Amino acid sequence: MTSDNNTKAVLVTGAAQGIGKSIAIQLAKDGYQVAVSDLSFQKDKGLETVKEIESTTNSKAIFIECDVSKKDQIFEAVNKTYEEFGSFNTIVNNAGIATIAPILETTEEQINKILQININSVVFGIQAASKKFEELGNQSGKIINAASIAGIEAFEILGIYSATKFAVRGLTQAAAKELASRKITVNSYCPGIVLTPMWDEIDAKMGEYSGRAKGETKKKYIEGIALGRGSEPQDVANLVSFLASDKADYITGQSMVVDGGICFT
Repeated sequence: MTSDNNTKAVLVTGAAQGIGKSIAIQLAKDGYQVAVSDLSFQKDKGLETVKEIESTTNSKAIFIECDVSKKDQIFEAVNKTYEEFGSFNTIVNNAGIATIAPILETTEEQINKILQININSVVFGIQAASKKFEELGNQSGKIINAASIAGIEAFEILGIYSATKFAVRGLTQAAAKELASRKITVNSYCPGIVLTPMWDEIDAKMGEYSGRAKGETKKKYIEGIALGRGSEPQDVANLVSFLASDKADYITGQSMVVDGGICFT
């Protein structure tokens, strides 16, 4: 069975809010039918994203409850995406969390949790998408993963988070090599200081360790950005839009920085 070439469908994980929401909306504007995936407690926000997509674009959208740390749930989310839209072309492994603590104070529980969500889920997403592409007659496809500038140069107090994002870059490169013969591209995006609730939490926690007042840590990092401002989620969505388009068909194994000028690689 092959997918409808006239319909393009994407699954975006962690898409109820923040960067994931902006990516989902942008891909809908680009003509994708969109499966908005997130945890069950984010369902209301996820449904709001679905409503926004359907009221502002010509695309359809659905919400899929999914715990990305569970392999079977990611595979099921991919299957539901295909069943709903009759097509499956792209997965955006966007979901992730940050552990904000010095390495010497990071607990085993914190390590296991972030590894499951930031690394395991990317592996499962790659596996699930690749299997579906194979089932659809070995069609080509796109796999796009969430890395970070913390995966290029590690941040203090974000050591374990940084390590997971280094791992995402490695998985992206290895998967790109393994899947190239099947015309499946694998790339990742590396955001910088994105003005979302996650960075508010990072700012507050880092401030506790450094003695800085709320907002000062974020301000310090933003002052070091060449373009002079923090990133909006749409900045990241614009890059993902490119990676998910035909214009990126000859790009694979790359981790592209979108940070306004912090890391220069």
